[in-house]
Order: sequence, then structure tokens, then C-alpha cells
Amino acid sequence: MIGQTISHYKVLEKLGEGGMGVVYKAEDLKLKRTVALKFLPKGLEAQEPERVRFLQEAQAASALNHPNICTIHDLQDFNGQQFIIMEYMDGVTLKTSIVNGHLSFENCLSYAIQIAEALQEAHSHGIVHRDVKPENIMVNTKNQIKVMDFGLAKLKGSLKLTKTSSTVGTIAYMAPEQIQGGEVDARSDIFSYGIVLFEMLAGSLPFHGEHEAAMIYSICNEEPEPISRFRTDVSYSINSIILKALQKEPSSRYQTMSEIIQELKESLLRSATISKDEKSIAVLPFENMSSDPDQEYFSDGLTEEVISDLSKVHSLRVISRSSIMTFKGTKKKIPEISRELNVQYILEGSVRKSGTNLRITAQLIDATSDAHLWTEKYSGTLEDVFDIQEKVSRSIVDALKITLTPKEYKIIAERPIPDVHAHEYYLRATYEIWKYSSEGLNNALRYLENALEIVEENALLNAAISYVYFSFVNAGIKVEDLYIDKARHYAEKALNLDPESSIAHMVVGLLDTWQKSTKIGIGHLKRSLASDPNNYETLLWLGAFSAHLGKYDACERFLSRMIRIDPFNPMNFMCPALVQIFQGQFDHAMSTLNNFRQALWQSVPVQYFCAMVLAYTNRFEEAFVAFDQMFKIEPDSNFSICGQMLKYSLQGSKSAALQLYTPKLKSWAKRDFGYSNTLAEIFSVLDQKEEALNWLENAVNRGMINYHFFNEIDPLFKNIRGEERFKKLMERVKKEWEEFEV
Repeated sequence: MIGQTISHYKVLEKLGEGGMGVVYKAEDLKLKRTVALKFLPKGLEAQEPERVRFLQEAQAASALNHPNICTIHDLQDFNGQQFIIMEYMDGVTLKTSIVNGHLSFENCLSYAIQIAEALQEAHSHGIVHRDVKPENIMVNTKNQIKVMDFGLAKLKGSLKLTKTSSTVGTIAYMAPEQIQGGEVDARSDIFSYGIVLFEMLAGSLPFHGEHEAAMIYSICNEEPEPISRFRTDVSYSINSIILKALQKEPSSRYQTMSEIIQELKESLLRSATISKDEKSIAVLPFENMSSDPDQEYFSDGLTEEVISDLSKVHSLRVISRSSIMTFKGTKKKIPEISRELNVQYILEGSVRKSGTNLRITAQLIDATSDAHLWTEKYSGTLEDVFDIQEKVSRSIVDALKITLTPKEYKIIAERPIPDVHAHEYYLRATYEIWKYSSEGLNNALRYLENALEIVEENALLNAAISYVYFSFVNAGIKVEDLYIDKARHYAEKALNLDPESSIAHMVVGLLDTWQKSTKIGIGHLKRSLASDPNNYETLLWLGAFSAHLGKYDACERFLSRMIRIDPFNPMNFMCPALVQIFQGQFDHAMSTLNNFRQALWQSVPVQYFCAMVLAYTNRFEEAFVAFDQMFKIEPDSNFSICGQMLKYSLQGSKSAALQLYTPKLKSWAKRDFGYSNTLAEIFSVLDQKEEALNWLENAVNRGMINYHFFNEIDPLFKNIRGEERFKKLMERVKKEWEEFEV
């Protein structure tokens, strides 16, 4: 056909071929313009369903006039063969752009908005595309999107071309109802759009299968991985848009593309894009070159120490330890790691420790240019480790041309633990703390106490001990007053020695939320963050408390910083899940929690929030199973006990619920707004209104002032919302909520 003239179109070259047609580039000899001609594939010209679909494509697309939809000029017949004359686009398919490499976040967001606006235009004319996929989307040389191939489009009121039980489209991009042969509408396109958006950002599909049946099962039954597993420059709001678009039930998705467009544009406005002037670094785990694997604590400890030093430099974004450790033992290349962590500079190194002898190698790489800024080898003994650590940190600062403040200079130069043997105990302790188990915390405590015996008084060691005691309580391993008192005692000792200790301020802040109020606790947490802007745990607690207080903008601010410094930490899902729960987006929250639960399936708090969402949505039998799973994991945890009480209450077993209402539980719950709120819900379900209101008032006194959740959203409070005492309490809560700023 190439070289032929059909009507007044001279065929120049073949552009491509697919199931719905063959496309050629042609010259319009009358109007002197370049166009594209689309013919039915050979063998299908005489088949009536295909001819009708071909006509339907022309009718559907020609009814639309939009800059992001391929323009249809005409439909003609040549020797009994119909062909569509359409706009010629100089560019590549979106699929080609995805396959060719990592799309920038800015391009992904721009493409996403353009595709959404094209589909919104089609839907507003009663047209459902039914085959939204990257192969049917062009990106021209001006970076403009053009949605094409409306061959499977369903026009409102048009003749059905397929039986209900059949499917049309491409399996990997189909909505569950489309796969199952059900009715499709705009929401089916929204599901396909969610897949395309995921693929643009992640470079791979959200659902997987080696064969068609496996792919179908994945789409209908499995949840996609979070985008943060693939890249770190995506805010949780974009991840939330994808999760909502990919809900299995059409009623749980966005109902219109205009909703998505609005949220995308809002996200575009608040997306924190990294300035070209921003300096960012990832310190990869130092490789243990010693023959003794027990020396692993030392190489990990050196990694942590360099990260800690650099984190104090306010003009440098430093990736946290937990995300860094995901690369330990992997063979990923530097550019790949740089893209995943969204940083410009990478430090990598190795440690060889033999007895007291040390040999450390470090090199700093500019990942954007693959240039080695410097490489250095350090030899010495264990006594020299402080000097070596300082030299590494200073070399990085000098290479990046960062001007240190006097305070930052002092922090890098100082030796928080002056004795090398005490420092080695500290490294062993931090290695054990990260295990977050009873055995690990007990080992850590022993090492830290050994270190204190050597140096007698030390701010960092006391702060670390306070954090261990707090971790016992926070993990639900020990909840006795003794551990709380010891946590505060050692935190205050640390602050007496170093008033700027970020760890100590954090622990005091968390203890204050139990023993005083959340508002007071937040003050200390802010002081912790002022001392160390990269303290991930402090950011996490501030984000979680902001969500509980109904201050969602503040929560997103803290979450944005968390993701930037610790992108692969599964705890990043906690804040968005809490926001979704408190805003009543329960289905959306469950999707977020399911991603969270995959990484932390034995975490009682995670199981608790999942169970509560199930209870809020009347999925009681599933909630009861989740509450029982919690109880099996940690039967003595107050989370588990409250879960059992709520289960019995919802089952109508009042006596069984009250048997768990022990003095020990009451004493503990009075300290905490979360447990107080749960007990208020339990007694509301039991219709013991005064007791419910007593606990709700205690939750408010402890700092829980989430007015809209209490007053409008929480379904378990329906028995007490009509009470005058509840209404008066809500007047107070509303005022405090409006006045409080995180």
C-alpha cells in the first residue's frame, strides 16, 4: 500500500498495527497536510461486528473536540474498504516512553492530568473508552498527550456489540467488572486509568500474572504495592488517588474523572519538588570486609554514625537508616539507587576490623553524572574511629561545598561518647534496638549500662537508655509504671547533660502525652525536631498526633518530610491511614492498611486499626477474626484486650466485655487518649451512656479534639450523640480544635 494514492491521500509509510486496525502516514494532496489513515486489518473487512466497531470508533472520536483527543477528520470508503482519516501525531506511544526509562514525576503528573481531561471529555458525551492503556495514548514532540483508539468505545444508547458474558479490551488494564463481563461505565475507565497512572510512576503494572488466568485473579483479588516501593518523589496524596481509582467495587472508586482532575491539580500545587539547589545524600551500608560476621554491628554502627552526623546539617537532606538498610546486600547500581531514593549524592564504603586494627574505605559519588568526587582510605586502630568518622563527615561537607554553622561544626567535631570501648557498646546496643524485640531491647539495655559504667555520665547513653525503656512500653512488651518512670528518669538526666538532645526531648514528649496531655507532649516533640530535623520517629509521632487531632494539613507536612528522609519505611502508611479513618474514608483506609499490614503483619497496633475499620463498616465477622488474631499475637496487650471488649460488645455479650474491664486496664487507659476513646466507643455500643461519656471526656482532656470524627463520623458513637452532655462536650471540642495549631 505504501506509495499508492487512495482517494486524494498518498500513503507514505506504515506507522503501526494492532487488533483494531493498521495505521499509515499519508499526505493529503488537496489540503497539503500530513494525516494518518486507519484501515481494518486484513481478514476483518468483511466481518460485520468489526465493521460496526470501526464505524463506532469514527463516530465516537469525531463527536469529541479536545486538545488531548486524536482528531478524526473523516470516514471514507475506497473500493469497498472503509478507512478513517485522522490527525497525524509526530511522537511515540506512552508505552514506549515508559519502557524507555524513568519518567520524571513532573511529566507523569502532567500526562496524568491530560489523560484524565481527555477521558472526562469523552464521559461527558456519554462515551466510555473501554480500552484505556499506554499503547492507545500518544505523547507528541511537544509533550502533549493524545488519547486514541476509540474502537471499543461504548456510546450511550448505542447497539451492544458483545454479549454480557464476553469481554472486550486488554486484560492487564481491565476493571474487575469488565473482566467478569458485567456492565461497564465511566468508572471502568477510571480503574484502567489508575493502572496507567501506576505504570507511569512505577515502570511496571500494579497487578501481575504469568498467564491470563493469573492476571485476572490478581486484578480481581489482590492489592497493588504502594508506589513508595518503586520511587520516593511521589506524595501520599498521589498514592491515595491511585488506590482509590483501583478499588475493586465501582461504588468505592472515584465516580467521575473530574474528581481525579481536581485532586491531581491540588496535589500539583502542594507537591514539594526538590530544588536543583537542594543537596541530598544517601549513606549506603558500609560493607563488612572482616572474616568475622559478628563484626556486622561495627560496619552498621559506622553507617549510622555518619548518617547521624550529616543529619545535623540543616541544609543537607539525608536518607534515614531504615530505608538505607533495604539496600544492604543488594547489587543495585548507583544510578538506580539514586533514582529510587531521589538523591543526588551517594556515599559507599567498606570496613575491615581485625582485633583493634581498622581499615575503612569511603567514596562519594555524584549519581547524576557518575562522577567520583573523592575516594579515601583510612587506616588506624579502634582508638582512631572517632577521628576517621569525623574526617568522613567533614570530607562530604567540603565536597558538597556546604558552609557549616558554628553549631553544626561543633556537632560534627564533638565526640558524644569519648571512650572507644563505651562507644563500641553503644554501637552494639543500637544494633539490638533496631530488632524491636524483647530479647533485642534487653540486650541493648545491658550494653548501654556497660557503657555507662565506663564513662559514668553521658547524655547520649542516658537518652538511648530512656528510648529503650520507652520502646518496651511502646511495643507493648512492658507496660508497668516502672518502665515509664525509668524512661522519664533517664531522659531528664540526658537533658540535664545536653539540653539539645533530640532523642531525650522526643521521649519526654511521648511520656507527656500519657502523663499530661497531647498538647504538652507536642511541645517537646517540636523541640526534638528543632534539634534534629531528620529525626524520623519524632516526625512520625507528630504526624500521628496531628491526624488524631484532626489537623490533616499538618499531618501531610510531617508525612512529606518522613517520605523524603525515609522513603521505604512501612510506617509511612500509618499517617495516611489515620487521616483516611478520621475522615470516614474507611474503604480507602483499608487499602492503605493492607499495604501497611503486609510489612508489619505481627504488629498489634496495625491489626487493631484494621479491625476497627472493619467494625466501622459493619463487617463485624471479619473484625472479630482480626481482634482474635491480635489476641493470639499479644494476649496481654491493652490493644488486644480492648479489641476483645469491643468484639463482645458488638456481639451483645455485655458480661464477657465487662469481665475484661479490670482496674489495671482502667488505670492505664486514663493516661492515653486512644484507649480512652476506644472505651468510650465500647460503652456507647453497650448503651452505658454515662460511662461512655466519662471516657470520651477523658480522651478530650488528654488532647483528643477531633471534632468532626466525634460529632459526625464515628459510627460507634450513635447511641450518645443525642445526649446533652455529648453536645456540650462537642462545643468545647470544636472550640479547642479550631484554636489549636500543631
